[in-house]
Amino acid sequence: MEVALESNGFFVGIEYLATFFCGMVGGLAAVRKGYDIFAILVTTWLTALGGGIIRDVLLGELPPVGVSDKGLVLTALLAAVTVAIAHPEINRLKWSMLSLDALALGLYAVNGTSKAMMYHMSGTTSIFLGMFTALGGGLIRDMLINEVPVVIRDKHWYAVPSAVGCVLTVLVCKGVNAGIVGFPAEVVLDVLIVLLVVGMRLVSEIFDIQLPGALIRHNTYLPGESKYLKRPVVHPDEDDKSERR
Repeated sequence: MEVALESNGFFVGIEYLATFFCGMVGGLAAVRKGYDIFAILVTTWLTALGGGIIRDVLLGELPPVGVSDKGLVLTALLAAVTVAIAHPEINRLKWSMLSLDALALGLYAVNGTSKAMMYHMSGTTSIFLGMFTALGGGLIRDMLINEVPVVIRDKHWYAVPSAVGCVLTVLVCKGVNAGIVGFPAEVVLDVLIVLLVVGMRLVSEIFDIQLPGALIRHNTYLPGESKYLKRPVVHPDEDDKSERR
């Protein structure tokens, strides 16, 4: 079994573009921090290929593609040089960069999940490895530059589209293994999954759709107390103030 998106020259080209632009997103973060060129190179490389490195290490495929694939490594380094020179212009292309980052998210989710299934991992394991591939680079980047990871910080749909893409990819791969889905159909379905991930990501940004947080409550209900007794929830700061008074 081979990964459908890696067996077509057109999609391989898209993967290189995704690596390039995903790397530029990481390099731009380093530029904003005022780091030197070496830090920009490292941040760009890890943002573009860090997720694949995590996936391959967990799969036991060594050396990982992030260091063994010369084409991808050179693409990431080229992205670093590009962002170091053209960062003022790149910084103004917000929606273009967001769209390309979403494309990379979708491609990495599908590619990482398919590769895990190719190594005969279970569906659950493949979903996690696909999400590591899609989100790992950004997570490493934010840890390197001492930022709260975007997967935690951004309330818009970021991890959710990648999770949906990974789940759907597992279903496609199971269909292929069962002989229900042929190779051409697999490619088409993989493309549709990538487009779905991109669409979900962009729609959440355009329409400001955010994931809900914890349920807001103003009373507590404790066991052993009357069901009619309501205790107000006191904010920790307010509790400290009352104790000082």
